[in-house]
Amino acid sequence: MAQYEWQRIARVLEEEIRSGHVPPGGALSSITRLAETYGVADRTIRRALRDLRERGLIETLPHKGSYVVDVLPPADVPEKDEGTD
Repeated sequence: MAQYEWQRIARVLEEEIRSGHVPPGGALSSITRLAETYGVADRTIRRALRDLRERGLIETLPHKGSYVVDVLPPADVPEKDEGTD
């Protein structure tokens, strides 16, 4: 299944967070810097960050930036197919 660019970036950022590369309480790079790093528009980064916020991985403080939450939620577990045990 095809992925949007924001989904790919959100996945990469999540991997960096879960691996400890960006520790709890740590700041993510600015939107401008992330856009330059990934070669995408600011709005693509904003959408990726919104996804991470909605999943409880980061919080964004106005005029301060985005930070990894202190306690990470569990990683998504693939759903089990119905009818199989």
